[in-house]
Amino acid sequence: MANGAQGGPGHDPGESPAADPAKGSSEGSSEGSSEIADTTAEAGAHRFVSAYTADTVPSAHDGRIYAPAAGRNAAAIGDALVPLLGSLAGTLLEVGSGTGQHAAHLAALLPALTWQPTDLEPLHLTSIEAWRHHAGLPNLNAPFRLDATGPWPGDAGVAPLLPLAALFSANVIHIAPWSVAEGIFAGAGQALLPGGRLVLYGPFKEGDQHTGEGNVRFDAALRARDPSHGVRDLDAIAALAAAAGMGPPAITRMPANNLLVAFTKG
Repeated sequence: MANGAQGGPGHDPGESPAADPAKGSSEGSSEGSSEIADTTAEAGAHRFVSAYTADTVPSAHDGRIYAPAAGRNAAAIGDALVPLLGSLAGTLLEVGSGTGQHAAHLAALLPALTWQPTDLEPLHLTSIEAWRHHAGLPNLNAPFRLDATGPWPGDAGVAPLLPLAALFSANVIHIAPWSVAEGIFAGAGQALLPGGRLVLYGPFKEGDQHTGEGNVRFDAALRARDPSHGVRDLDAIAALAAAAGMGPPAITRMPANNLLVAFTKG
């Protein structure tokens, strides 16, 4: 694996042992090898998908790739995001947009924000654009490639959008090297407006303890596949946020042992 930022809408690790192969990974690499871990009822074991393609998850004739877990969790994420971001106006940068399902669903709920999707994986970028075309939303921009491990606020696609009102990343940092989390927070510290918010969704440990047995198995499967991946501890994430000039996390507990974690820039 490499180290960049590729991601996607989602697996539901806490559902263990029954879910769908879903989620683009924020895994880092310039090639973007989106790895996904999920469990399937048929297999009863973790299954990894190297990238969202028509061979690994359903796809539509227009190029939209459909990750079933993203379809399941989009409404709950939207319900949690609107109170956090509904008062903001400006540009929201999504790091690791995966299939593009979340971008299409969430941009519709937040019309005062211009939603900017990004990913590393070319196949994902194609799917995101197809979802954007399908949604027909005036506040959903065309996606572009972004490597979150570098100085991304200076990226040619990002720089004209600054300063950002918000940054969102779902199911990314646990299927990527730690350098992706470091890059997201370091960049957000530079890119966000004062009062801007960085919001992460996915599984986390709290006090270095998993929040459910499904997450224990999920974490073990991730680390067996790549030792640089794994469910991250919320204290370590909060330390990155503090170093980037953000306050403590506001935590919303979500289905399937996931959390929505929001940080506000001071």
